[in-house]
Amino acid sequence: MTTALPEWLHPGPPGGWTADMLDRLPPDAPKHVELIDGSLVMRPPQTLFHMLTVTLLEQRLVPPADLVVAREMTVTLGMRQRPEPDVLVVNRSALQNLSTTTFKPEDVHLVVEVVSAESMERDRTTKPIKYSDAGIRYFWRVEQEDEGAVVYTFELEPSVRAYVPTGIHRGRLRTYAGFDVDIDLDLSTYMGGKAP
Repeated sequence: MTTALPEWLHPGPPGGWTADMLDRLPPDAPKHVELIDGSLVMRPPQTLFHMLTVTLLEQRLVPPADLVVAREMTVTLGMRQRPEPDVLVVNRSALQNLSTTTFKPEDVHLVVEVVSAESMERDRTTKPIKYSDAGIRYFWRVEQEDEGAVVYTFELEPSVRAYVPTGIHRGRLRTYAGFDVDIDLDLSTYMGGKAP
């Protein structure tokens, strides 16, 4: 049995989707939709690993006062590019309007992608190139390894506008992202009714 695509989705608008159209999707559209190369990307249900990792980073990242941690907000990188990182650190000055649905790349300090099976290629290849081309200084990619998280950290090398690796972190994330970061990556504190 197949389900027909909604009329608004297929075949899509003439000329393809643009970043501003995401704010005008119908109420029955999925909650989290990204725009990559002019194509809508809808996320499937998330895994427990994904949810716990995003929660851990959101709660334990402690940037300086001029920055703030956000989650699951889009970044408009261009007319046909509006990805939705799992976690972001943005300039506090970008939080002026409660109707904001997207950030400008110049307001984004760090983007974090938590990899799932369906997002692996986008999170490892496509998105880092787009984020670095937009000048976002720090990028982290988090993947599941056995029952834990491994965090790959990157910093923008400005002369070539490409990310260079700064570390691979298991168990504990100790790095510099414009501010010192020290996070215990143990997800078990969020499981089985234990308090973080």
